[in-house]
Amino acid sequence: MSEQRPITGDQHVLAAGPYRAVVTESGAGLRSLTHDGLDVVLTHDADKLAPAAFGQLLVPWPNRVDRGRYTFGGESYQLALSEPKFENAIHGLARWAPWRAVQQADDRVTLALDLLGAQGYPFRLAFTVEYVLHAEDGLTVHLSAENTGTRPAPYAHGAHPYLTVGVPIDECTAVLDAERFLPTDDRMIPPGAPVPVDGTDRDLRGGRVLGAREIDNAYTGLARDEHGRAWARLSGGGRTVELWADEAHPWIEVYTAHTIPAGNRRLGLAVEPMTAPPNAFVTGTDLIELAPGARTGGSWGIMAS
Repeated sequence: MSEQRPITGDQHVLAAGPYRAVVTESGAGLRSLTHDGLDVVLTHDADKLAPAAFGQLLVPWPNRVDRGRYTFGGESYQLALSEPKFENAIHGLARWAPWRAVQQADDRVTLALDLLGAQGYPFRLAFTVEYVLHAEDGLTVHLSAENTGTRPAPYAHGAHPYLTVGVPIDECTAVLDAERFLPTDDRMIPPGAPVPVDGTDRDLRGGRVLGAREIDNAYTGLARDEHGRAWARLSGGGRTVELWADEAHPWIEVYTAHTIPAGNRRLGLAVEPMTAPPNAFVTGTDLIELAPGARTGGSWGIMAS
């Protein structure tokens, strides 16, 4: 009889100082991250699929493609509608795929995936992601993609961690210094360009108590520190969790988890670094045209205090 294993595959356990993390074979997802034994991101059981994209990598596109239809290089394509409720294609093609571990140490793991052509995406990419824990600086994630095919490919990426400080986010203060956000229609597709956050409940500059706000929008015009990093912070219950994203990520999606399964609803704040906004395959906004043999990548991370 073969060995019985969890449906998310191998569990890669990392440790450094007060931090512990678990990365899954399935989707190379961040299943768990703790600091001094307390959850820093919303987690799930190893033998259950990640609910609401918990900790998943979103490649070769983040967020949604309107009805899964797009045109690239003069050709029209139809992706599978992986979000039936809104008839959209959502969060790429790799979040359930088995990623192979190619290098591992106590504090880090590198996983890889060769993505072959798929329905509506007849392109070939090779991905590598490295998760590294630092005792002082927390988690750093670096994702890279190479076009190993014969034709240019449309590309963008993102990630989907839910930050948590152990109390409902209604009681928490969120900070994201961003000048603009993308409104969406009733199918979660942006109908136009970003608009200023001024005077709206989407304004998180300087820190705002989330209260009953329901947010599911991409932000841009991000303030950055001297290292080019944009920061988002969630504070409450005497704890603070911070996510940073490098300059490869001009967009950060914020989602108040108001529609996820009841057991975790509004217990975490999704903060999603993205290289392009929702529906970029259609609009072309910040979409990368990745030439054969070309590489692209970006880094983000999470710290706790």
